[in-house]
Amino acid sequence: MKKRILLLILLFFNFCLLSYPASVRVRLFTERDPSHIFFRVVSGKYSLNCPGIKATSLNTGDEIIISRFKDFIAIKLSGMPAFSADSVTIESSSDDPLFSIRTGPVAGTYPGSLTCYPDLSGLVIVNICDIEKYIAGVVMAEGGKGKNLEYFKTQAVIARTYAYRYFEKHIADRYNLCDDTHCQAFSGIVSDSVISRAVRETKDKVIVTPDSLLIIATFHSNCGGETSPSEYVWLSPQPYLVRVSDPFCVRSKNASWEATVSVGKWLEILRKNNYTGAADNSSQFSFSQPHRGAEYKIGDFSMPLSILREELGLKSAWFSVIPQDDSLYIMGKGYGHGVGLCQEGAMVMAAEGSGFEEIIRFYYPGVLITDIRFAVKNGGDILNRGK
Repeated sequence: MKKRILLLILLFFNFCLLSYPASVRVRLFTERDPSHIFFRVVSGKYSLNCPGIKATSLNTGDEIIISRFKDFIAIKLSGMPAFSADSVTIESSSDDPLFSIRTGPVAGTYPGSLTCYPDLSGLVIVNICDIEKYIAGVVMAEGGKGKNLEYFKTQAVIARTYAYRYFEKHIADRYNLCDDTHCQAFSGIVSDSVISRAVRETKDKVIVTPDSLLIIATFHSNCGGETSPSEYVWLSPQPYLVRVSDPFCVRSKNASWEATVSVGKWLEILRKNNYTGAADNSSQFSFSQPHRGAEYKIGDFSMPLSILREELGLKSAWFSVIPQDDSLYIMGKGYGHGVGLCQEGAMVMAAEGSGFEEIIRFYYPGVLITDIRFAVKNGGDILNRGK
């Protein structure tokens, strides 16, 4: 019986190991939906492959123009006549290859290979690369430059956790993840040695619940001194996305803010959300929020604070309202949705000597940090991870 149980455990762990690939397909320039790109080999050797067409070798410096042409794509390689195809794959055939892409004023350098095919209105451009190189690019885009090693390790583990949890988010579109905040921002190749080291030293590490499920690894810029329970923002509670008192971020630049809104604009938003009360006295809109809440409440009326934040473009949903004649003065705290890890607080913790594991456990209470081989895939709720 014991041997049977041990065999089942080994089979389970082998299944997990096989379930997490080492490469990822990332859609580039997602928000731009370009009609054409300029591709250039930066280093290494590549092979241009199209269905039904003989493969062409590419070397450093070779350039290709790829554009949308009716329901196909047109490909123009220097010294060769242009041709059209259903799709094109530019596959690397050497160690550590790099290529650059430019579309309009936007450009980037990327590792690995590239595939491209037409979409309804433009081109779908997909970077196929090693997942650890992808994680480094996410850390560069989401975490910034020149910060503490332990902070970058924290961001690397968070990015890796998100990537594996939502690895099949766009599988119906023939790629895994996109390069904007709908998934994770991805900036391509990384030249920052501290980020590269942070990713290398946390290789394969992810955050899981006590029952080994990958967590929803949300984060934001600054919590203002107190993180938000996830149900205040997305209605879905999680045991590790709870209110955490955070003394580390309160002196950072995004810890507090202020704004002024006209009573007319405020009332317009309230009316859209079924407010039927009087509007003759601005003092009735007064609201105090000493701790994070979910609802704006005046009298018998209430509405989600997240709606007010979105409608008015406020930095956060943690604010109080003070009437001033025909205007409302808003005193706010924090920057972002407030759920999960506070980036500016994590930076301070790292600068004061906390390691990445301590930082992660502080902002996600009750979690474990383990190798991806020992994590269990789960569907989970796909939340908007935007800041």
